[in-house]
Amino acid sequence: MMKSRSGFFIAGLSSISLHGLVIGALLIDWQPTSSKTVVQPQFIQAELIQLTPKKKPVKKPNASPSKDTTAKRRQLEKRRAQEQKQAQLRRESQKKALALKKQQEAEKARMLYNEEQRKAKEAQAEKRLREEQALISVKEDKVSANSYLQFIQSRLSLHWNRPKSARRGMETLIELRLVPTGRIVGVKILESSGDLAFDRSVEQAAFKAAPFSELQSMEPRIFEQYFRNVKIVFNPQDLRL
Repeated sequence: MMKSRSGFFIAGLSSISLHGLVIGALLIDWQPTSSKTVVQPQFIQAELIQLTPKKKPVKKPNASPSKDTTAKRRQLEKRRAQEQKQAQLRRESQKKALALKKQQEAEKARMLYNEEQRKAKEAQAEKRLREEQALISVKEDKVSANSYLQFIQSRLSLHWNRPKSARRGMETLIELRLVPTGRIVGVKILESSGDLAFDRSVEQAAFKAAPFSELQSMEPRIFEQYFRNVKIVFNPQDLRL
């Protein structure tokens, strides 16, 4: 250990002595006796060398796919096919649902139209029936009114007193104003026979024949339509002269 340290010390001392001699020569501008020779120092241009990392060897794929890759690809294709099939089924289902909805709407519209047509026909039939019934009612009312009118005329004939001036062919049109009880509230000569005595005899006969109590059994609508103000032509046919 001591020997290595002393050797290291002697080497260091020798190096320092050599460097001191060189420096002293430079300071005293020491020149050799030979002709002057200038030595130009050569400069070394240093360049940085970029070290590129070594490329890792790329493992070339095998020419033929492995069984796992083929199975995965088949599963993917199968899944895509199933998705496409499901999408197609959904489109067809939506198309059928839309067609069914349109069909139902058309059927509903057709049923509504038929119902409207049926109601219209029923309304027309009911209207015709009402009109027919009204005509029948009018005819029946006229028949009933005529029967009551003949009754009043017969009562007038029974209570008429023939004046001396009466002649065959004479007639008087009178209007009787009645109330539902059959009582006369007014008599008016609408067309005179031309003989004042004959006209007055008809007027007196009307008051004598009243009240026409049979009118109380008459339907109110017939009375209001025909006998509230009834016109009677009085022309006795049993006159000989």
